Amino acid sequence: MRYQADIGVFGGSGFYSFLDDVEEVKISTPYGAPSDKIALAKVGDKRVAFLPRHGKDHQYPPHLVPYRANLYAMKELGVRQIIAPTASGSLKPEIKPGDFVVCDQFVDRTCGREDTFFEGPIVKHISAAYPYCERLRELAIKTGKDQGITIHDKGTVVVIQGPRFSTKSESRWYSSMGWDVINMTQYPECILAKELGICYVNIALITDYDAGLEGRDDIPPVNEEEVVKVFEENNEKVKALILEMIKRMDKDVDCPCHHV
Repeated sequence: MRYQADIGVFGGSGFYSFLDDVEEVKISTPYGAPSDKIALAKVGDKRVAFLPRHGKDHQYPPHLVPYRANLYAMKELGVRQIIAPTASGSLKPEIKPGDFVVCDQFVDRTCGREDTFFEGPIVKHISAAYPYCERLRELAIKTGKDQGITIHDKGTVVVIQGPRFSTKSESRWYSSMGWDVINMTQYPECILAKELGICYVNIALITDYDAGLEGRDDIPPVNEEEVVKVFEENNEKVKALILEMIKRMDKDVDCPCHHV
């Protein structure tokens, strides 16, 4: 393939609009078209591929994002490491809107999504015990702390089907299970990267308290407007964190993730 990249980022045009010499390319895959064109740019000495997981016009709801095409396109470009920021809700009072969480576990509550590349005749059973790249997690935590961001160094994200938000009862159940963060896109994105031998880290930007917190009538249930508002208020912090991570990343690293 003519086009190549070292690092992938699932993020909208705000992540690369200020970079020079950005080239947008169309990539076809055996799993259909990715969410949108992929933007290729240089960050220092690294070639980076940016792809908005929902599409530039946010035309794909969480349950219809073409996850397999997105990940396969990154693999086709030669990407070996992916940074995946997400807007997420908090299930705990100590994890506040505006905080970042570097997740270390997920719980899948989705249904019907195409969530594996191993559909036969080749069948593999990979371990999902540690779904995220520990090396990239440590880099994200260190970089965030260096930038003065309130960043939580671990968290379990429960992934719901969407596009609706949780009921009060569902949210109460998720909290009672000890889960920390709620999101609609981490599955199967995370595990598809693992199947392809790509390092993957999620940085969850907390935008809300889901359906509210138990015993806190002053905290209203999440709504779309509030999510967008908090995300936009913190977008510059997300960009700064990701760009600094890219600068600190070793593009020639050999990681256990590459040998799943």
